Amino acid sequence: MSARRSLVWLGLTPEPEQELPAAVAALRSTAAGRSPSALVTAERHRVERLVLRGTQRGWLRYLREVTDLVVQAAGAGTTDPRAALLAGEVVLDHHRMLIGLPGAGYDRTALQRRDLERALARLRARPEPALVGPSEPWSTI
Repeated sequence: MSARRSLVWLGLTPEPEQELPAAVAALRSTAAGRSPSALVTAERHRVERLVLRGTQRGWLRYLREVTDLVVQAAGAGTTDPRAALLAGEVVLDHHRMLIGLPGAGYDRTALQRRDLERALARLRARPEPALVGPSEPWSTI
């Protein structure tokens, strides 16, 4: 590892590493044609590689992809917005914390923050998904 490589971005928060793989896999699953568990595993490996061997610039490129998925989900009117809400909130929180780090990361993510705020507002405005099946399953026992 080069002595010039900045690692300060790794100390922000563990939430993206923990929360994003499953949420991103759910967002990608509509077009991927792969099993959800395979997509989660692939996302976990990708995030792990970025964190262990990547750079802040590469990490921010990944989060740009996640932002695009969230914005697409907000515009598509999917029936269950939970994965998009989770991913959007995690990335938005991450991008807001960049203000405390040296470098231009905060400025570079300004448009993403704006896009995420708009997408999250649309997603939050959606009605809750309808329950499938009886709302009181014990009533038939």
